[in-house]
Amino acid sequence: MDEARFLALALENPVNVAIVDELDRLALPDAWLVSGCLVQTVWNVLTGRAVDHGIADYDVFYFDPDTSWEAEDAVIRNVNARFDHLGVKIETRNQARVHLWYPTKHALPYPPLSCSTDGIDRFLTQNTQVGVRREGGGYDIYAPHGFDDIADLIARPNPGPNFSAANYATKAARWKALWPEITVIAAE
Repeated sequence: MDEARFLALALENPVNVAIVDELDRLALPDAWLVSGCLVQTVWNVLTGRAVDHGIADYDVFYFDPDTSWEAEDAVIRNVNARFDHLGVKIETRNQARVHLWYPTKHALPYPPLSCSTDGIDRFLTQNTQVGVRREGGGYDIYAPHGFDDIADLIARPNPGPNFSAANYATKAARWKALWPEITVIAAE
């Protein structure tokens, strides 16, 4: 699968389109729609399911050097208000702040990031390391591992500094229940 095909399939979900378009209008710094909502939409189209089947939430990343909770909370509330009409759960996170709360929440180290794509690079699975945003009248896509695992319905661990085999197993089991066609690569 190439980038154009991935984008066409991911944008078959009207919620993905609405979020990407509105993020462009909001002009949040370094803002991306990321991860499962994109991949799972593609899986749903490829397997003939409703485009929103199994999508628990829609993840938005942005990168603002203001790492105060108050600033992030204001963005979260604004984003939620703007997308309330969609009737879906939106998870918005300032990637400049993740290192402040991640170690406490997950008991794993999390060095500071320098941009939103650094956060995408640290996802638990390689197949979900993807982001989409509007740029210059078109789309910018970030996918450091390409699209083969997405097209082939493969869940693959992303071993890195914050990898958790237990979290990966939980996520993979949920996905396998929702998309029995996927192949889950075991964590080593």
